[in-house]
Amino acid sequence: MADYIEGKRPVIEALRAQMPMKCVLLADNLQQDGQVKDILRKARQFDVAVKTVSRRRLDEISERGSHQGVMAEALPYRYASFKEVLRGAAERAEQHDGNALVVVLDHVTDAGNLGAIARSVEIVGASGLVIPNKRSAHVTAATYKSSAGAINHVQCAQVSNIAQALERLKAEGFWVAGASEQACHTVWEAPLHGKIALVMGNEGEGLSRLTQETCDFLTKLPQAGKVGSLNVAQAATAVMYEWMRQCAVKVQS
Repeated sequence: MADYIEGKRPVIEALRAQMPMKCVLLADNLQQDGQVKDILRKARQFDVAVKTVSRRRLDEISERGSHQGVMAEALPYRYASFKEVLRGAAERAEQHDGNALVVVLDHVTDAGNLGAIARSVEIVGASGLVIPNKRSAHVTAATYKSSAGAINHVQCAQVSNIAQALERLKAEGFWVAGASEQACHTVWEAPLHGKIALVMGNEGEGLSRLTQETCDFLTKLPQAGKVGSLNVAQAATAVMYEWMRQCAVKVQS
């Protein structure tokens, strides 16, 4: 089933994030205001076809009825295989003094959070992102937007079983670190250098019991304030940067 983006601003944002698209659809009676001209300009820039169709056709394929005379048909996201993520991590470790990071999401359900985490994965030089293929967010227009296009440069793999994927990472020499408020030690005390698989839990429930049992150790962010924990994407970013910092310190020592 085709994935459609509806409305002028969402289509502009999807083009800006370089989300792969089959085409942009414009209603035949659409007035060319500034936003429409921006869409046409970006479509030319990224070599995306533009088709004129009847407004009735847009009404037929619209799910929300908010297309404003503009829709875009997205191409399916190409997920990497888990083997590709492992291979990329092995190559990264060889080139960076044995350091590699793979981020595993234990049923994170918000596509925007997935995109924000993917953006941080790309920025810190992590080797890939692993998500479940069921009961989990998948790559959508919201993911492209919140990742600012970074999802295009991240190896993101879907797996059927998170615990089995973690065991495979262990077999490849990774230490599995689970982020949990129940942890006894903070990321400042945890050994987050070398080959690390960082596991982040669901927005509401955190890590599942089986996932926690599969982790080698649990860790949490230090906290000075009174408000509860950070959003999963913010927390993941903070822990990723601590991995990056510890790897740099280890190399210098």
